[in-house]
Amino acid sequence: MNTDSKSYASAHLNPFMNLSFLTLYKQMEPVLCYESRNGSCLRTIHPLPIRITLYIILGVTVFLTVCGNLLVIVSVAYFKQLHTPTNYLILSLAVSDLLLGLLVMFPSMIRCIESCWYFGDLFCKVYLSSDIMLCTASILNLSFISLDRHYAVCQPLLYRRKISVTVVLIMIVLSWSISALIGFGMVFLKLNIWGIEDFYNNHIACEGGCVLFQSGLSSTVSSVLSFYIPGLIMLGVYLKIFIVAQRQLRSIQKTNSAQISNTSQTKATKTLAIIIGAFLSFWTPFFVCNIIDPFISYSTPAPLFETFVWVGYLNSTLNPIIYAFFYSWFRKAFRLFSSGNIFKSDISGATLFTE
Repeated sequence: MNTDSKSYASAHLNPFMNLSFLTLYKQMEPVLCYESRNGSCLRTIHPLPIRITLYIILGVTVFLTVCGNLLVIVSVAYFKQLHTPTNYLILSLAVSDLLLGLLVMFPSMIRCIESCWYFGDLFCKVYLSSDIMLCTASILNLSFISLDRHYAVCQPLLYRRKISVTVVLIMIVLSWSISALIGFGMVFLKLNIWGIEDFYNNHIACEGGCVLFQSGLSSTVSSVLSFYIPGLIMLGVYLKIFIVAQRQLRSIQKTNSAQISNTSQTKATKTLAIIIGAFLSFWTPFFVCNIIDPFISYSTPAPLFETFVWVGYLNSTLNPIIYAFFYSWFRKAFRLFSSGNIFKSDISGATLFTE
């Protein structure tokens, strides 16, 4: 009788040992996402306390992302004083962050904790496409915001003529059109696995999985176009804005009203520069890993990769907090909403800040 047979026999002779043996034996068996399907992904079952803790932390993050950005959207849309070109771009950025919370962060939370995808193949493609699209939309919106700030600070006399509402709407349409084309085109046309289809189908694809797997060419091109080039352009633009603003503060002496206006523009520029800096800081670890991983045989540990992704997602949670900290109009709008005054009377024309 071999060792396994002895263990099995002794387990049947002792009912208490039988229970513990079967429990241990069951734990040793691989757990699948779909037990009844061929080619199912393996499932990692985390201890219950860890799962509950992760659901609380990530759930609160998703809730704050959705509610914070929804408040920004409603504030800009409702209050007439906030109907400015710059705020329309902020509105577009908040929409991308809100949709990220709803369409990407929420299902991603369930996928990460349960380690399986239970929402079907079609929604998996929509989820992955939305992830790419919304990240790209954010950085394109931020790029146009940097252009807006460039004219406001460096060429203030041309600002109203160059950056009109119509021009801003064109910027927003371009941001979302290009982003949707990149996001949905890459996933639905399978450009992300172009050239490695056999490897993906034989070693990666499985029932219950939903990950954006990319070839070296795909990860390099998409990262460079969606992140590195726009990021470097934004840094260059803001460096120029900073130099011009410093020169203006040292050399130009104007009337009090002009000084107030210049101070207001400078403060707005600093706030938006912080938002752009936060975006680049939060997403850089992921894009560095994303561009390197295919060239090191995809050896990046999955938990580390997921962590970098969620660090990037946290940027969408942080943006409304930055608005609340730096923008008095956002804090006042929040107080008016929380007090319920907007339900009692039309206060859309309320003064949120002094010009």
